[in-house]
Amino acid sequence: MSFARNLSLVLGFFLASPAGASPWPEPNGMEVVPKVDLQRYLGTWYEIAAIPQRFQKGCTASVAEYSLRPDGDIKVLNSCRKGTVDGELSSAEGKAWVVDPATNARLKVSFFWPFSGDYWIIELGQDYEYAVVGHPNRKYLWVLSRTPVLDETLYQGILQRMTALGYDLSTVVRTPQRVNP
Repeated sequence: MSFARNLSLVLGFFLASPAGASPWPEPNGMEVVPKVDLQRYLGTWYEIAAIPQRFQKGCTASVAEYSLRPDGDIKVLNSCRKGTVDGELSSAEGKAWVVDPATNARLKVSFFWPFSGDYWIIELGQDYEYAVVGHPNRKYLWVLSRTPVLDETLYQGILQRMTALGYDLSTVVRTPQRVNP
């Protein structure tokens, strides 16, 4: 089954809420960053670690690329290598849109309409050098970096803060990356 098909199915069953439903669930103590400059957030992000999801099964060297669409929404291009960092490239294209314009930190992402998943930016480096994307149910977490390698001290600090937010670190897995993509 293709990466895009897996992604569509999983978003439909695990991340999704029908269009028109409440923009985001009750926070359960989860807060987003105070403000995101979307122009600075656009670009390439390397997945450093994540709570593995079914749609990412067999993926390594996962990368997300965000760009502005003509309609003002965000084009999302997720790609990964299958099996190893040099494996076959697989990708899926979707779109994201802001549901909380006061912060721009709560978005919805859709790869298969009418289903969409929550994308909450819960931590962001001062220079947009890293980001942490999560969800109030604590079942979804992605640690992202502008580079394929994240400073170990910074990474460990992120993990400590995620523990304080109620994440089970035993479910977090580092994502192998191509050091010279």
